[in-house]
Amino acid sequence: MNGNAIFGDGMENPVLVEVLRGDIVESRHRGAVAVIDAEGSVVAALGDIERPVLPRSAVKAIQALPLVESGAADAFGFGDKELALACASHSGEPEHATLAAAMLARAGLGGEALECGSHWPLGETATLELARAGKTPTPLHNNCSGKHAGFICACCHMELDHRGYVEAAHPYQMMIRDAMEVVTGAPHGAENHAIDGCSIPTYSVPLRALAQGFARMATGHGFGPVRASAAHRLFGACMAEPFYVAGSDRADTKIMQAGGGRVFVKTGAEGVYCAALPALGLGIALKCDDGATRASEVMVAKVLADLIRRSQPDLSSRLDGLTHAAVVSRKGVNVGSIRVTKSLAVPGAG
Repeated sequence: MNGNAIFGDGMENPVLVEVLRGDIVESRHRGAVAVIDAEGSVVAALGDIERPVLPRSAVKAIQALPLVESGAADAFGFGDKELALACASHSGEPEHATLAAAMLARAGLGGEALECGSHWPLGETATLELARAGKTPTPLHNNCSGKHAGFICACCHMELDHRGYVEAAHPYQMMIRDAMEVVTGAPHGAENHAIDGCSIPTYSVPLRALAQGFARMATGHGFGPVRASAAHRLFGACMAEPFYVAGSDRADTKIMQAGGGRVFVKTGAEGVYCAALPALGLGIALKCDDGATRASEVMVAKVLADLIRRSQPDLSSRLDGLTHAAVVSRKGVNVGSIRVTKSLAVPGAG
């Protein structure tokens, strides 16, 4: 993979992940990967990185910028855990729901203020515990409740009516849209607008732009001091408290725990991943074409491991352990594997 390996419109993206049952390839996942520096130079690319994708939850750290920039995070005394939850797609474990409620309580509000809707927790254990207790999920269990709690708190701090905060025309969503445009350099308008699962706007953006945006978040390149500080603080919070970004046994948690402050990652629905290596000043964005999370998780681990193979062999080795996964039968027996293909190989950047 190199900067010249960019496929034009209309060409199929390469197969990057295979699923085996025994020794037989049962499924194949195509995708694209962009590795970009803060100035926009292509460090590595595979597949069509100009094709717009909906990043979904992968951009929550960018969406959280106004929470910090407005002074709301400081006004409410938010630390790393709260800021990590504001960037999270959490598993709905008790710690997540409790912290989201505590964030809202600092603004004098309860869970009923959330407009994200409810669903059973992403974490199986959390779902079972809730069901055994005879309870049903509330919006606090929604994987986006921390992000929405951050939105509401920022609205309250800026004396904006928080009601209807999910609408594209709401002043706070306009602030988020403006931040997304500046960070990624890509337009966010009616022509590329859709509605995310938690009811806020989402905008289709090329992988190249997303990757550059995360490189800029990691370095502050092109930002003023307030935005650079906010980006640094949000990334630092996520890397310090990865459990609150995801949850128990989640890929984001495991990768950032392994990284020890050297790697930022954030998954999005439908096979999207964004990541950054702050020390190298690189941003990564990838998309599994068929939306499979099982494929995007091993893809991002492989890309990160390859990029730091020379400079950080210890971390690279740990990430290598996440580049494959077992296919398990209903009896708990390993009967196959999920693996990256030879097409997914990134030259080490440092």
